[in-house]
Amino acid sequence: MKASAKTKDRFVIIMAGGRGERFWPLSRERQPKQLLKLLGDRSLFQQAIDRVLALAPMENILVITNRVQAPEVRKQAPKLPKENIIAEPAGRDTTAAVTLGAALVGARSTTGVMAVLPADHVISEEKKFQQALSDAFDLAGRGQAIVTIGINPTEPSTAYGYIRIGEPLPSPEGAKPYKTVFHRAEQFVEKPHFDKALEYVNSGHYRWNAGMFLWSFVTITEGLQKHQPEMYEACQRWFKVAANPAKLDKTLAKEYPGLKKISIDYALMEHAQNVVVADGSFAWDDLGSWTALGRHLKADPEGNCAVAEFIHVDGARNIIFDARTKARRTPIAVVGLRDSILVQTDDATLLAHKSQAQKVKELVRRLAEDPKLRKLV
Repeated sequence: MKASAKTKDRFVIIMAGGRGERFWPLSRERQPKQLLKLLGDRSLFQQAIDRVLALAPMENILVITNRVQAPEVRKQAPKLPKENIIAEPAGRDTTAAVTLGAALVGARSTTGVMAVLPADHVISEEKKFQQALSDAFDLAGRGQAIVTIGINPTEPSTAYGYIRIGEPLPSPEGAKPYKTVFHRAEQFVEKPHFDKALEYVNSGHYRWNAGMFLWSFVTITEGLQKHQPEMYEACQRWFKVAANPAKLDKTLAKEYPGLKKISIDYALMEHAQNVVVADGSFAWDDLGSWTALGRHLKADPEGNCAVAEFIHVDGARNIIFDARTKARRTPIAVVGLRDSILVQTDDATLLAHKSQAQKVKELVRRLAEDPKLRKLV
């Protein structure tokens, strides 16, 4: 399904610069989580592009990555115009990426409406996602609303931030009634402890903060001007040179490293009074660790999830992933192993307890500090 002519002013900015360290040893600096084929024969990044092609034309899809990952991004998205893949010269968190995306969109259309989406989400119910995004595009394009897609929580997760919502909003006058329910955002809440998360879920008044945003070029620049004036000024400078990739690269190389490192949640969303939450009723996962991947893999009767030639005796609830090249694959056999993660690549092996999956990121930092092991990062 392709985007229609009426979507010419709709843009999608895919943020694809994350490192995905919790998926080591498969995820590496040059080929992190979003560029891996963890589920199916398309990487998470490629799936992110596939999902939005019904809503925006290919030429309106922009990818913000970094210089290390840019070659693989280009390889995986050969149909994207070369100038649509922009490499940040330094990582400065999501506000800088949003500011850059706004400048790129504004240079193409000052009436443009843009969606800012992460590259590493798992969204199995594509049609429901597209419906929510389409309605959010329409609402964002009608006025001054900043729209974020909030996911209906299915469990009291402590891994996500939450958004407290108000009463449902009516569809704008003159608009066809939306299939998506919108609410006024009342408060953004940091990742809670379990008891508080349980309270949020039971109340029905909270949504998971999925980091998906939609706004018009006018709305985002006005928001930056009010709440982050330095970023607004940077956006204005980049807007003037965005049509010339060489000039833009030179300008970014000079200015980007000096930008404030701050997330868009802290910089804008928590302060703005015009934030609207679209109910995301589709199945969603940000796939933050190996344990999260296990939720999407078929399990055997003992609860083992294996992407490998796997045999066990008294093994239970393990995640086994063999990413070795076919010529180097051998059976993985375990005895008495339970609640563990075992990942095998051509040059490294990870064995971890599932309860410690988040500490893989700490392991990667230690590898980076060791001159002999730095090559594995």
